[in-house]
Amino acid sequence: MRVNIDGRKLLNFSGNDYLGLANHPNVVCALKRGVDRFGVGSGSAHLIVGHSSAHHDLEDELAEFIGCQRVLLFSNGYMANIGVVSALLGKSSIVFEDRLNHASLIDGGLLSGAKFRRFPHTDLGLLEKHLQRQAEDKQKLIVTDGVFSMDGDLAPLNGLVRLKKRTGSWLMVDDAHGLGVIGQNGRGIVEQSNVDGNDIDVLVGTLGKAFGTFGAFVAGTEELVEFLIQKARTYIYTTALPPSIAEASRESLRLVQNESWRREKLLDLVSQFRTGAESMGLQLLQSPTPIQPIVIGDSQATVELSNRLTAKGIFVIPVRPPTVPKGSARLRITFSAMHESADIERLLNVLHDCL
Repeated sequence: MRVNIDGRKLLNFSGNDYLGLANHPNVVCALKRGVDRFGVGSGSAHLIVGHSSAHHDLEDELAEFIGCQRVLLFSNGYMANIGVVSALLGKSSIVFEDRLNHASLIDGGLLSGAKFRRFPHTDLGLLEKHLQRQAEDKQKLIVTDGVFSMDGDLAPLNGLVRLKKRTGSWLMVDDAHGLGVIGQNGRGIVEQSNVDGNDIDVLVGTLGKAFGTFGAFVAGTEELVEFLIQKARTYIYTTALPPSIAEASRESLRLVQNESWRREKLLDLVSQFRTGAESMGLQLLQSPTPIQPIVIGDSQATVELSNRLTAKGIFVIPVRPPTVPKGSARLRITFSAMHESADIERLLNVLHDCL
């Protein structure tokens, strides 16, 4: 896992290619075959002439993998989240979002015109109080990340499902950083939490992280997908994902299902890092995922530490407010199945020297 910056090859700990599939030869070959068959672009929106057999097959295969009735492809995760929330909600609705949700989820809630409420991170007690104050006939949607992208921790999905049922709410989960990575079969936060997938009204996933390609999808019931085809403006009014990308993603999906060693190795690397970091006295967040932030606090100090790491051949970007809350600037370290144990040792040694 190297990145070339200004002619220097640095050991990269800042990507989202969790399973190392972005440059897998099978995925590359699938993309090339897709270009040979379909050309470079889709040529139109899905609802005109942009929807190909590659898109259709990928949607069917993703639905089978997740265990839902149907899947709808979007051009990217941001468009999926904005499109879904805006389509489902209106001025007579109310949306409740975790304070650390991804920007696309927050923007979707704000743009929907619904009454908007944010609750403290994973605070189910306060969320329940907010929900109980609403009229029983009020349309209520709870929105959360599955794996929080800046902290790496997991949503309390079992508690959210129980709360959703008690209050008659809907539940939407964006599992961008969980699908392919966690769960025995890589099915993400739903499998990891041993939750019935039917209790998740809307599940969003991306293809640009563990799958190593590009695009996003929404999974749910037949009725949900048919509704979104008619109402989700970010699906209707944009050019469809290139079919060659869909073909590459189909190959990635096969690798996700057939090569479980990638997930196992990835989690072993995370364990190695956490053990080493804790022995150094580093304060890590409670993250069981490949996202392992080291919170520094001060923005300038975080940038300087990142620069020192770069000088020693380690690339870790500094993340500062407003991407994260004020006073919580951090190094956001991420791992890939393409890293080796020796890479983790090198990272730990350089961190020790720089800190």
